[in-house]
Amino acid sequence: MTDKLEMTDAEWRKKLSPEQYHVLREKGTERAFTGKYEKNKATGEYHCAACGQRLFDSSEKYDSGSGWPSFTAPAEDDAVEAHRDVSHGMVRTEVVCSKCEGHLGHVFPDGPGESGLRYCINSAALDFEPED
Repeated sequence: MTDKLEMTDAEWRKKLSPEQYHVLREKGTERAFTGKYEKNKATGEYHCAACGQRLFDSSEKYDSGSGWPSFTAPAEDDAVEAHRDVSHGMVRTEVVCSKCEGHLGHVFPDGPGESGLRYCINSAALDFEPED
């Protein structure tokens, strides 16, 4: 189990850009097809922009056509947590970083592969570390 990272709202605001804060701490989203990693095809790892925890590997990334980076699975089973989200008049499954509880996006049961899952993640919630 990952040790939780706790910071005050003021500390988060100082650490994150306004867009990152809106997505990660206020459960916001970026507009479709505008995120810096949506079309990224480089090999490497995606980390939480708030705490640095490794979340997804590029080997699990695919083009879903949704307008957000999409993955079939997290890097490790315990890298993310799922929570029921009933906001905006919909029932969805929110995905958060298991270490800092930052909002990443949502997971849907319409993905390819064995799991059939599509982790639809905001670029603003991620940092990318290319493979050497």
